[in-house]
Amino acid sequence: MALPWAAELAPHPDQKRLFELRQLLQKAAHAYYVLDAPIMADETYDQLYRELLDLEQQYPEWITPDSPTQRVGGSPSQAFPSMTHPTPLYSLDNAFTWGDLQAWQDRWQKWWSAELPPDLYICELKIDGLALNLFYEQGVLVWGATRGDGVTGENITANVRTIRSIPLRLQTDHPPAQVEIRGEAFLPQPVFAQLNREREQQGEVPFANPRNAAAGTLRQLDPRLVAQRRLDFFAYGVGIGGQGASQQEMLECLARWGFRTNPHSRVCGDLQAVQEYYKIWSERRQALPYGTDGVVVKLNSLAMQAALGFTQKAPRWAIAWKFPAETGVATIVGVTVQVGRTGTLTPVAELTPVRLAGTRVTRATLHHAQRIQELDIHLGDRVVVRKAGDIIPEVVQVLRELRPPDAVAYRLPSHCPACGEPVVAGGDEAATRCVNRRCPGIVREQINHWASRDALDIRGLGGKVAQQLVDLGWVQTVADLYDLTQARLQSLERWGAKSAANLIQAIDRSRQQPWPRVLYGLGIRHVGSGTATRLTQHFPSVQALQQAQVADLCAIAGIGAEIAQAVQAWFADAENQALLQRLEQAGLSLSCAPATPKGALAGKMVVLTGRLPHFTRAQAKAMIERAGGRVGASVTQRTDYVVVGEEAGAKLEKARALGIPTLNEAELVALVGEG
Repeated sequence: MALPWAAELAPHPDQKRLFELRQLLQKAAHAYYVLDAPIMADETYDQLYRELLDLEQQYPEWITPDSPTQRVGGSPSQAFPSMTHPTPLYSLDNAFTWGDLQAWQDRWQKWWSAELPPDLYICELKIDGLALNLFYEQGVLVWGATRGDGVTGENITANVRTIRSIPLRLQTDHPPAQVEIRGEAFLPQPVFAQLNREREQQGEVPFANPRNAAAGTLRQLDPRLVAQRRLDFFAYGVGIGGQGASQQEMLECLARWGFRTNPHSRVCGDLQAVQEYYKIWSERRQALPYGTDGVVVKLNSLAMQAALGFTQKAPRWAIAWKFPAETGVATIVGVTVQVGRTGTLTPVAELTPVRLAGTRVTRATLHHAQRIQELDIHLGDRVVVRKAGDIIPEVVQVLRELRPPDAVAYRLPSHCPACGEPVVAGGDEAATRCVNRRCPGIVREQINHWASRDALDIRGLGGKVAQQLVDLGWVQTVADLYDLTQARLQSLERWGAKSAANLIQAIDRSRQQPWPRVLYGLGIRHVGSGTATRLTQHFPSVQALQQAQVADLCAIAGIGAEIAQAVQAWFADAENQALLQRLEQAGLSLSCAPATPKGALAGKMVVLTGRLPHFTRAQAKAMIERAGGRVGASVTQRTDYVVVGEEAGAKLEKARALGIPTLNEAELVALVGEG
């Protein structure tokens, strides 16, 4: 790598030494944390680190973001701001059986008619951690964010910088101008075990599993605490800025850039070879020093990946083949029925304790009445329990031969356990529902949802507080929250002036939340936070959404008939209309600025490929959006233009195949009218 002062006649000796120290320490850290092959003793590293620290304290103007001293530092953050990913992070569809995998192959082959390459698939272990997106400019780490909903995540850059296996600067003389690195942050099993021992010694509750510990660690506000947890990272993909013709070459490129990649990936020519790989690691995975819950199967060719593209939620060219869930045997000692915010009754089996995937399980879902009937559940049954997706415990089998003679068959109650009203079963769903709008169980869960982080984000409201307000009859709809006063709350037992004031302030702050969050908080069936955002982009006011027809709603990408009918039915209901009026009177925002595209690219979809001579990817995207256009991640029949730069790849080939107009940088600038 050329020294930055190579053209200077007399570089400052301290500056030269400072640069040499950084280079040496970065090389040593990569060898230790990524290659597991130390090149110097710990004492030597510490001595050089202290020398670098002293120089940077003497010359603070020479401190750079990629310096090893900048991995941990600064004051604790007060919050994690949102970060929009340059390209979406899609989730993966799951396969649980050999038949599921064959069906996936049949699906993608319907989209592909060309000859298949011999190195068709690549298999990678699915690491059980937290997905991260890392953004580098000119080879230097600029920010790191959680996956979030795939479009927007949380900016946790300070915490990401503490992970030693993530390079602060790419190890290459010719880094891409911008590149997104995707990977999985995880807590190694030995570190997890030690962390839990320390927590138990300090009287703290141990973490349930390494995945929860990793997720909780990365959301710590103090990066110094994150550094103590010793998280690790495997890189497995690239958003913008990738290099290579195949996934295998991309992994090799990531390793050259200084990332740790999982060493157990394998190229497979067909599904039989994939099956062999799966069988090997389903048996060997317990010996690994980190958690893995399946195998990710991808088409190896990046050109094939680009051509096949994505569904609304997942790539067509990849699937996660999950390992069989760990199971255990327990006894059902009772059944508790939970009432959800839409009135759905969910039966939960109370169990004798059993350990699954490193956690102590005492409750497991029975899903619904139909499932109870299929399993023939009796109180006192010995049952097989597993963690669905290694997360949610569920009962999957009854050991009837071990059933006690006095066991009593269980049936869901005919009346709601929260309000005593008759429940409604049947219809097109397996669910049993309470339809009493004033049911305290429904109201409590509606409040919890309204106050949740992705909705109105009312800190201090939920759980016991929501239950108390409902039991008192003070809150029967979420609109009643805005009638509460500090004096009234303060009159309650165990409520002081400070706690009452804090909750009232949190409720008042929620009046400032934008229309998409309010819509999500209303708890309309099938409307998650992402769907709420899409709806408000097309219907920027509550009046516009109330007037929307099913056909209008279905015209939005990602909105199907089921969602559209649920939305229309909710807004047509008189009580819901009265609720919206009260929320508007309370100062809640039920509209947002309409997104009216103006300019030469108004309503046009534009895709960027290759490196532009004078603009970064972010600058080009901003220019297109100023002209009213939208920037897409992949080329489809809906793409209006493809802007082509140097080293353009498969997107250019697909644009030509589909007959989509292409523009170079100069033509784009001329079209939008910017100099």
